[in-house]
Amino acid sequence: MRYFFEIAYNGRNYAGWQSQANATTVQSVVENALSHLIKSPLKIYGSGRTDTGVHCEQQYFHCDLEKAFDHDTLVFRLNSFLPRDITIKGIRRVKDEASARFDAVERSYQYRITREKNPFLEGLAWHSFKPVDVPTMNKAAALLVGEHDYECFSKVHTDVNHFLCTVKRAHWRQQGAMLEFDITANRFLRGMVRSIVGTLLDVGSGKTSVKAFQAIIESRDRKKAGANVPPHGLYLTRIKYPAAIFENVSIK
Repeated sequence: MRYFFEIAYNGRNYAGWQSQANATTVQSVVENALSHLIKSPLKIYGSGRTDTGVHCEQQYFHCDLEKAFDHDTLVFRLNSFLPRDITIKGIRRVKDEASARFDAVERSYQYRITREKNPFLEGLAWHSFKPVDVPTMNKAAALLVGEHDYECFSKVHTDVNHFLCTVKRAHWRQQGAMLEFDITANRFLRGMVRSIVGTLLDVGSGKTSVKAFQAIIESRDRKKAGANVPPHGLYLTRIKYPAAIFENVSIK
């Protein structure tokens, strides 16, 4: 029987989601806890990767369990084993062929910048005091919407078949001392959001024009885009799935 687990975590203490040799990752910590509970080695499969230090408000992973169980009890017990910076928010039975990664139709990220020094946001938002023109950044962000080749915003030497992504929303908003960038797409490339944010901040500071931002996208050249912003301001905020993978599935 296949299940989707909804998970959230503070990424400060982890080398990203995906298991790695000689590094503590979210995937490895959760696999160890879940394997301990069911008393059998278990592999979990995430909806995607997050890099070192990136946070997550909503992500999913799937795994197969042979025995039926009470969902609330398993959530409680699993959270008892997990460290305080990782939590399981819920479990859903899905169709046996469902994939947390390949069935996702939308992914949303948010990048958070604090414009003033705030000790309560240390490690949870990037402190950047440089003035920026938010309306101009939104003009440039609007150019991201649609299907484009985003190789210019991708890490180099990444193992993907293509760089096409369909961005559905991309927008900045300022609320008091907080500046937030939200972006939703069908898929994201490695390092894509942090590179986009860095390049849009160049637009906001006047270093790069809106026209030049368009030219950067068309160039497909990572060297022409801006620098990556720090990982601790980035949050994976939402994963969307088609209802069909949950339909006509037993609640047991």
